[in-house]
Amino acid sequence: MVYVTGDCHGNYQRFGMRYLPGQKAMDRDDYIIVCGDFGFWSDTPEEEYWLDWLEKKPFTILWVDGNHENFIRLNKLPVHEWHGGKVHFIRPHVIHLMRGQLYSIEGHTFFTMGGAQSHDIEDGILDPEAADFEETLQRLRNQGRKRFRILGRSWWPEELPSDAEYMEALNTLERAGWRVDYVITHCAPTSIARTMNRHYQPDALTDFLELVNKKLDFQCWFLGHYHGNRVLTSKHILLWDQIVQIL
Repeated sequence: MVYVTGDCHGNYQRFGMRYLPGQKAMDRDDYIIVCGDFGFWSDTPEEEYWLDWLEKKPFTILWVDGNHENFIRLNKLPVHEWHGGKVHFIRPHVIHLMRGQLYSIEGHTFFTMGGAQSHDIEDGILDPEAADFEETLQRLRNQGRKRFRILGRSWWPEELPSDAEYMEALNTLERAGWRVDYVITHCAPTSIARTMNRHYQPDALTDFLELVNKKLDFQCWFLGHYHGNRVLTSKHILLWDQIVQIL
């Protein structure tokens, strides 16, 4: 069985027995895929506890990265091959699906392209190395301003793919003959994102995904990022806290 869900942000309660009682019949060859913002942030005892908790579940968790991951930690992990694509093993059964990869799962192909541009940074990105960092941080807090991030602590430029990652994705799709069964991303192609917010501004990743959307032959595309659960088009599904079975 294969299930898909949306952003976790480090809250994994939806995988508990209360919300997922069917896990009693699941095993390690059953998968739940998270469409980004999994919550791989700080190396703390609390995070270690929850990752160990997930590892004890009978199923396997797969996830693409969103824009709220600690990419410094993530990119230091060894790269392994799994089901035809590159991965990071966070735990033996908690697995990061890397960008621009194609995996064969349950006899179906899954193309993955994580990443997204943060939209909660209107108050700025603060550099902790700047001379006025503490002063600026305190001023923003005093003003009740919350839509800011801190470089290397809560925001990383690697939230958007590199040129090499875009090229790897294109090469992967070329080898697949531009035909896959499922697409798993965090953000949406530009044309889809604009249907959710008329003020949306495209970026390099959404434009790249738009190219993929127009050229790729696929059955269904699952994404997160926009905090909702709804059918966007006949082929594009937005997920947040719902868990849906696809295979």
